[in-house]
Amino acid sequence: MDPALKISNAVSLNLDEVSFDAIRAQGAGGQNVNKVSSAIHLRFDIAASSLPDFYKERLLSLKDKRITSQGILVIKAQQFRTQEKNKQNAIARLVELIKTATIIVKARRQTKPTKSSQRRRVDGKVKQGQKKTLRKKVNF
Repeated sequence: MDPALKISNAVSLNLDEVSFDAIRAQGAGGQNVNKVSSAIHLRFDIAASSLPDFYKERLLSLKDKRITSQGILVIKAQQFRTQEKNKQNAIARLVELIKTATIIVKARRQTKPTKSSQRRRVDGKVKQGQKKTLRKKVNF
């Protein structure tokens, strides 16, 4: 694994800024789960990182339960049985979170329906009403 994670063409993150702790995984796993620390806690201090300020602001403004009040991102990876795969999974999730945090969503501009679409809508409603009146009981 290379020491730098590529976030985008211009931005990369050094792996020295990320700390890993091996912990015991939760859930089923038989006797092995009590002996082996295969789950990984990834800790990433957003404010102290070498990321550009724009990335830091966007990450800290996220309403994510994985980000503590001190600005430390904690990712727990325990999907796989081996420590190495869980570490790779945690790194991939970190990179994905950073990438999605920097996407700026274009604001929706409200539009009006066209006259013809309004007319088609009303015509459809009138036809449906006529169909229902034809189903009524006939009075002679």
